[in-house]
Amino acid sequence: MMGEHTVKAFDEDITRLRGLIAEMGGLAEVAIAEALDAMVRGDVELGDRVVARDKKIDALETEVDKLSVRIIALRAPMADDLREVIAALKIAGVVERIGDYSKNIAKRVGMIEGRDRFEPLTLLPAMGELTSEMVHDVLTAYAARDPDLAREVIATDAKVDAFYNSIFRNLVSHMVENPATISSAAQLLFVARNLERIGDHATNVAEMVHFAATGNYPPEEER
Repeated sequence: MMGEHTVKAFDEDITRLRGLIAEMGGLAEVAIAEALDAMVRGDVELGDRVVARDKKIDALETEVDKLSVRIIALRAPMADDLREVIAALKIAGVVERIGDYSKNIAKRVGMIEGRDRFEPLTLLPAMGELTSEMVHDVLTAYAARDPDLAREVIATDAKVDAFYNSIFRNLVSHMVENPATISSAAQLLFVARNLERIGDHATNVAEMVHFAATGNYPPEEER
């Protein structure tokens, strides 16, 4: 049983942990939006800034790791509290991967040719907005301990997958009709795939949020 002082210290540690994850999530959201903006406009400088800022997300993940280990070692949390710390540790790892996918998109900004007449490029921002919303909502669900919102995020992933399939078909037919655009289209396929992976990762976080809030994972049919 934790004494009053220990409980207060534990609560402060948990608040700090949540704050770090919120900060990571905010940076990851911005990275998705800016990477796509840079891609659509061909803004290589903005793409470079997205790549450079990814180091900040990595540094925050390291901080979450250290704090989580310290909480487990010093506070010996039980049951719900331990679940909370383990969820934070896992979520930080997933958000760091989301940052990496955004960085991967940003690195490809200078690789698209004939941008002004490359119609498939116009499909990506809407897909990006949807994945960015998933990341935003899942972090809101995490902060609010909201399993219902977490389940909504899981349901949204089907829309992201539908977007990906549609973009994939569009790009393949574009390559067939315009063989000269194959290398640019291949880059965009890579971008769409990265966005689809961000959606998958947001879904993973939603499952962890649901688990941290309720002690159960969402029903299999919803995943």
